[in-house]
Amino acid sequence: MSRIGKLPVQVPGGVKAELNGLRLKVTGPKGTLERTFHPDVNIALEDGHLTVTRPSNDPAHRALHGLTRALIQNMIIGVTTGYSKTLQIVGVGYRAAMQGKTLQLSVGYSHPVLVEPPAGITFTVEGTQTIKVEGIDKALVGQVAANVRRWREPEPYKGKGIKYENEHIRRKEGKAGGK
Repeated sequence: MSRIGKLPVQVPGGVKAELNGLRLKVTGPKGTLERTFHPDVNIALEDGHLTVTRPSNDPAHRALHGLTRALIQNMIIGVTTGYSKTLQIVGVGYRAAMQGKTLQLSVGYSHPVLVEPPAGITFTVEGTQTIKVEGIDKALVGQVAANVRRWREPEPYKGKGIKYENEHIRRKEGKAGGK
C-alpha cells in the first residue's frame, strides 16, 4: 500500500469539495480549482475526508494512487493558503519592476523583457531584486517561476542571472584558476 496514497485528505472548514464522477472541484477562501482524475483511481468524499483507493497492485495503479492523493492535497492547500515562489535577480544593472500587472525585467538585453502573468498568477516585486510569483495552483506557480528564470539563468562564473531564493549556484574558477 502506498504510504502517501493511503492517508485521507482532510477538508478543512471553509473549504467546499464537490466530487462529480472523476471531476473534483475545490472551493476555498483563495479561489476555486477543478481537476479531472484518471478513471482507474477511486476517490470518495465522506465525513470531511477525501480518500483515494486503487483497484489492484498493478505498478501503474500504485503510481496513480500516491499521485492522485498528492494532487488532491495540493488543491486543498492552494485554495486555503496558496503557493508562492521567490526569485532573486543578481547582477549589476539587472532589475525588475511592475507595469500594472506586467513584470518588466532588465536583465542585460537591449530591450526590457515584459512577462504577462497567466490567469490566477500575480507578480510582486520587492525592491528591485526580488520577484514573488503567487497563485493557488502549485504546478502553474512553479512553471511561471521557471519561465521567468529562463530569461537569464544564473551563470557559473559570476553567478549573474535570475535564481530561486534558496538555490545554490555552483561556481567555477575561470581561466586564471587553472594555472
